[in-house]
Amino acid sequence: MTGYTNQYLANQVNTASPEQLLLMFYDGAIRFSALAVLAIEKQNIEKRNYYINKASAILSELSATLNHDINSIIAEDLDALYSYMLSELTNANMHNDPQPIVEVKKMLDELRKTWKQAIEMNNQEKNKNIPHSNQAPVFQHA
Repeated sequence: MTGYTNQYLANQVNTASPEQLLLMFYDGAIRFSALAVLAIEKQNIEKRNYYINKASAILSELSATLNHDINSIIAEDLDALYSYMLSELTNANMHNDPQPIVEVKKMLDELRKTWKQAIEMNNQEKNKNIPHSNQAPVFQHA
């Protein structure tokens, strides 16, 4: 990447709200999953491994940032789902099989849509109840 691209990405991450960071994590995992499938189709083992590892790292980070104090049931369910996805990515990598990655990507797409809707609903509720919504976001990952 160029210096400008790195600077842009660093600024984007440094100025993002927790909600935006969560969606960025999902975007990255979805993108790396799609690239891993393409690498398998092109029989590029090195890139397959690289992209699966990138997607796995994001899933591990999502799991590590779950807040079990807010809603332990949802956090536990998400943790189990992330663990399942990590297992599927490992299987895909071991067997050079794109199907588990396709399944994981679909789950990530659905989770991202769900979080985006929850974030929008939370923002609408905050804007409705707070006359000046200049306050810092209070959203936390599950």
